[in-house]
Amino acid sequence: MLTTSLRPTRPGGGPRRPRARYRRSVSALVAGALTATALVMLPATSAQAAPALVSQNKNVTASSQENYGTPATFAVDGDTSTRWSSADSDAQWLQVDLGATTAVSKVVLQWEAAYAKGYKIELSEDGESWRTAHSTTDGKGGTETVPLSGDARYVRLTGTERATPYGYSLWEFQVYGETGTGVGPVEAGGDLGPNVHVFEPSTPDIQGTVDQIFKEQESAQFGEGRHALMFKPGTYNDLNVQIGFYTGISGLGLSPDDTHFNGDVTVDAGWFDGNATQNFWRSAENLSLSPVNGTNRWAVSQAAPFRRMHVRGGLNLAPDGYGWASGGYIADSKIDGTVGPYSQQQWYTRDSSVGGWTNGVWNMVFSGVQGAPAQGFPEPPYTTLETTPISREKPFLYLDGDDYKVFVPEKRTDSRGVSWEGSQQGESLSLDQFYVVKPGATAATINAAVDQGLHLLFTPGIYHVDEAINVDRANTVVLGLGYATIIPDNGVTALKVGDVDGVRLAGLLIDAGTQNSETLVEIGEEGSSADHAANPTTVQDVFIRIGGAGPGKATTSLVVNSDDTIIDHTWIWRADHGEGVGWETNRADYGVQVNGDDVLATGLFVEHFNKYDVVWAGERGRTIFFQNEKAYDAPDQAAIQNGGTRGYAAYKVEDSVETHEGWGLGSYCYYNVDPSIRQEHGFQAPVRPGVRFHGLLTVSLGGNGHFDHVINQVGEPTKGSNTIPSTITEFPLP
Repeated sequence: MLTTSLRPTRPGGGPRRPRARYRRSVSALVAGALTATALVMLPATSAQAAPALVSQNKNVTASSQENYGTPATFAVDGDTSTRWSSADSDAQWLQVDLGATTAVSKVVLQWEAAYAKGYKIELSEDGESWRTAHSTTDGKGGTETVPLSGDARYVRLTGTERATPYGYSLWEFQVYGETGTGVGPVEAGGDLGPNVHVFEPSTPDIQGTVDQIFKEQESAQFGEGRHALMFKPGTYNDLNVQIGFYTGISGLGLSPDDTHFNGDVTVDAGWFDGNATQNFWRSAENLSLSPVNGTNRWAVSQAAPFRRMHVRGGLNLAPDGYGWASGGYIADSKIDGTVGPYSQQQWYTRDSSVGGWTNGVWNMVFSGVQGAPAQGFPEPPYTTLETTPISREKPFLYLDGDDYKVFVPEKRTDSRGVSWEGSQQGESLSLDQFYVVKPGATAATINAAVDQGLHLLFTPGIYHVDEAINVDRANTVVLGLGYATIIPDNGVTALKVGDVDGVRLAGLLIDAGTQNSETLVEIGEEGSSADHAANPTTVQDVFIRIGGAGPGKATTSLVVNSDDTIIDHTWIWRADHGEGVGWETNRADYGVQVNGDDVLATGLFVEHFNKYDVVWAGERGRTIFFQNEKAYDAPDQAAIQNGGTRGYAAYKVEDSVETHEGWGLGSYCYYNVDPSIRQEHGFQAPVRPGVRFHGLLTVSLGGNGHFDHVINQVGEPTKGSNTIPSTITEFPLP
């Protein structure tokens, strides 16, 4: 076993030093993007108490602009030294999308010298049907305050007569009001929607139902179907439930042993000719199995968690025929027999119990696993930690009699083995404490539910949001079933969590929208500094995708600003296949940016970003297991040139960081567009005693591109086409 201490170097939760933040200029992202009829979008901010300024930095559109230096965004940026100006003709307009229905109370117009003598202010719910709220032919210029009364999401100023020969010019266009109107009290509880399929032992033809769902989902890699298969406590005989894309199966007992199959829960790769490297987005949770032939097959790759499972036999992680498989995740599970990874390239198992483990290919990592193989990296490729420093298991839905509840497990420290044997520690929340989110729900309603004090339970479906879902109340549970998918429209951030204690995000897929989002998920605001060590926020089975299902763009996928956050299994993927894929088509420069201190990642999968996949700026960060492939589709060496360095590291620790540690980290390259590309290194970190890594490797897949080093200038280059890893057992070198 690895003997390195896993405890933070901040004893007793002592003071935290101010930390340097990673920043980059966004000017290059917007330069040249505006034309005379440009549509300019900015991320929406959260609603404020009434009456408040509700238009600042909201999505804004203009009929025209005078030149490059006077875009519409300058009218809502809060800066009275910048302005929007139009073409020198009538009529011209400027409109702002407030992001939600608002009780508008006034508009303040701060005119430059070129003001409107005649103008009108219009309101709309949909941006198409407008009603006039104010009209004048006697505008005075300067600063004009116009009282209004009306509910609207869109507010438009239309200039009808210019006071000068020039176009209309505004320093600021300010709308004041109270957001949230138009969304009444949100009803809690209720049914689980049409895509949650609940079974009990007496349900007729269970096999026929699950077979039909599998038939629909088996090869629907980028389809729109979403399903949760939920089994009430009891015993189910002669079942083989095959699990396809966007399908989660789970028991509804408080313990996995409450729901038992004399049968199997199977993932195989027949749909892809025996290749399991694309068996993504599916899950099994909270069940016990007695496999028919003694061994259950779970041949998956990324984003396919196996949680709270009890297999009364063995577990085979390879497809039939032992074709390729690309790695996965087990947590809080008990496998009485032997786990056989066979062709699996990498795997992470946390806080579980296994009867044995047969082999490893490149990178097998264990923390807190009873029966795990001994530390052996690189031969055999086992990185084994006796315990997991901090863990908190994923919330789950269960039945208490006839009542649905969500169990929220407690935090554990130095954990080992499953959490569910004996007395389970945690809290049960009744369903009437949740807003049960169903397809068609708007971001305004979802945010109103959070403001009302409700937790969120997303039922299987696809949800477009036109403003960020804001979770800024401590201890809020946000739980998705059946790969509920959130897509941000108009370049907004999909999900923002405040710098508060104990938020649980779990079971969600975030799909980038067609317009670039600066971020997709944010944990804490920039500059967050509150201590959450006693009650951290957890991010579990939250998967992020840019492209694949269609065009998508995002500058940074996940930003973690809050201290003490636990990232427990996430796959953050810039797509390398599917629709909307190309070096610039699904541009995404950064995967994960960690600014918070004392952040722990257990099971971090991040792949294919145009620049850095992970950048870690916070102090005392720790990662147990990291899996990465660099972007396949770089057109040439110049496309990935990082100043004087060839390529961007997969995992970079900022030079300012004093303390950081990682166990079992691997990065692979497959530059199939230009196989001559050289990647300087997979990992980059400052060389100091407090920054330590255990079990690092780089691999060239078939010789398509090569790494020159493993970390910094340390480690042998990858060679030839035999996919033999270059490894570093300890860094800094002894």
